[in-house]
Amino acid sequence: MHLNVREVSRLLQVSERRINGWIRRGILRADLVNHQYQLHRSDLLELASSRGVDVQAEVFESPEPHAPLLVDALRAGGFFRAPSGADKPTVLRGIVDTLPLPSKADREVVVDLLLAREAMGSTGIGEGIAIPHVRRPILLSGSPAAISLHLVEPPVDFGAPDDKPVFAIFLIVSPTARMHLHLLSRLSFALHDSGLRAALTRRAPSDEVIAEFRRVEDAIRRRACKSAPQS
Repeated sequence: MHLNVREVSRLLQVSERRINGWIRRGILRADLVNHQYQLHRSDLLELASSRGVDVQAEVFESPEPHAPLLVDALRAGGFFRAPSGADKPTVLRGIVDTLPLPSKADREVVVDLLLAREAMGSTGIGEGIAIPHVRRPILLSGSPAAISLHLVEPPVDFGAPDDKPVFAIFLIVSPTARMHLHLLSRLSFALHDSGLRAALTRRAPSDEVIAEFRRVEDAIRRRACKSAPQS
């Protein structure tokens, strides 16, 4: 989903002048189309997560009736605890080797996509967490929507905005772009929760992390019910 500067200004509740300034300084990525900036919602999610920017809740919402819950996507993707590599490329290659991909999937292409995205700017969101993703999401027809969580030790330098090394890496694989954005939106929103972050920081067992995600999703669902128009 692409947005113009005026729409982004409303969602972030700041002036269009500031948005244009962020684009010029590289804080916010944008494409120039017909002399106008176009921004992708995933970049707003990244900005909100990494810089503590307060945004309207709608930027996190991407209705997808067939999308799984985060807890189901996490179970599909799996939890992995492994020694860290010497650098970001080595870690990402190790992660891609563990992904539940179809047999015909070219894992080296997936690695190249992730590394090209990291060359544009770190996907670290702060406090030791990263969500590697690309503007053209990793879409694999026939593969279930999945979020894998990789806890690496020792933490690896990811060039995160708070300069903290990364120990928790989430990677999304999805059969459709719409489902990818839905999962990225929900995951980014969930990772704002201090309780969930605390569980990740102490490297809690997988069942405890799942319980934290379920708690956050229940809260999101209750909020959605309250805000839904009454017939």
